[in-house]
Amino acid sequence: MEAAWHEPLTTKEGWARFVAAVPAELSLLPARAWRLLGAQRRAVYDEARLDYHSRFITVATPAMLAVSHTGRRNILLNRHTASGRSGLVVSGGATYGKTTAITQLGRTHELAVRGHLPPGSDRLPVVYITVPPAATPRMIAVELARFLGITPSARRNITDVIDTVCAVLIDAHCDLVLVDEIHNIDLFSRHGADASDTLKYFSERIPATFVYAGVDLTRTGIFDGTRGRQIAGRFSLLTIDAFGYTSTTQRQQWQTLVASFENALRLHRHRNGTLAGLADYLHQRTAGSIGSLAHLIRAGAIAAVLDGSEHLTRTSLNGITLDHAAERAATRAAPLPPRSRARRAPRRPSSAPTAAKTSASRA
Repeated sequence: MEAAWHEPLTTKEGWARFVAAVPAELSLLPARAWRLLGAQRRAVYDEARLDYHSRFITVATPAMLAVSHTGRRNILLNRHTASGRSGLVVSGGATYGKTTAITQLGRTHELAVRGHLPPGSDRLPVVYITVPPAATPRMIAVELARFLGITPSARRNITDVIDTVCAVLIDAHCDLVLVDEIHNIDLFSRHGADASDTLKYFSERIPATFVYAGVDLTRTGIFDGTRGRQIAGRFSLLTIDAFGYTSTTQRQQWQTLVASFENALRLHRHRNGTLAGLADYLHQRTAGSIGSLAHLIRAGAIAAVLDGSEHLTRTSLNGITLDHAAERAATRAAPLPPRSRARRAPRRPSSAPTAAKTSASRA
């Protein structure tokens, strides 16, 4: 049975739907055919384009490739490791692409595994959960149980829940566990420390590679203290930063990224190369955030379909409101407006010498 569209990635059904999803594809009608569309057919056509731009494409950034390569390598290293398996921590600012990077790692791995499985196999190669705010050990265990479709009763103690989850994941041959929003675990609180210990216990019981992702993890102390040192001794760190824009290589990477998004647009009056020519503006506007850039271009394209302009310009993109962090950063980075000319003081009545000078010069 096909998973419901609203099932989140943190459920077995939602994750399966994400893995099986076909990349968004849509071809533009020839210009003449587009102009001759009747009102009803145009509405259907525009709705298809709105849906296309709302899903859009996923662009492989250098950070995403780094997560993919490191994660894949760790999975292979851990294949026959009984204990002390290598993990990966992905840290970075909000909207920098951490969740996209780890979920794409999971999707790629699961597709590779399922390519060798018989149809109808019940193997679960990948599990994806997010850590709830102020997480406790029971919350972590319940999140894993929820992914598996297990609903533990309130009367079941945490040991029973953990044992059940471990047994199911071992039987399902899970070999990659993605734990997002790991910054919600406070290692310096009692509950947070216990939650960290619970994750460590899961990683020891389940023969899988664990990948953690969260916001600014080096600042939140994930590697500090006794528990932090344990994590540091087993997990490598990849930090996803905003795209830099100082070196030639960085500018070329950004321009390539912008061009990839632009080539995927399905607008009838958009001139290809317009966004590439706005690379400087787009970097300033989004503060180099891949998430903010994708949102800006997607929202601009949807607006262009709705208002009939069918193209993106700097003016139209200026009308799109981004996340507060990007707007604030863009405001700080915005060049100062040109200084207005100083107002001239009212001219005083000409004195006799000045008038004489003027008359003499005319003569």
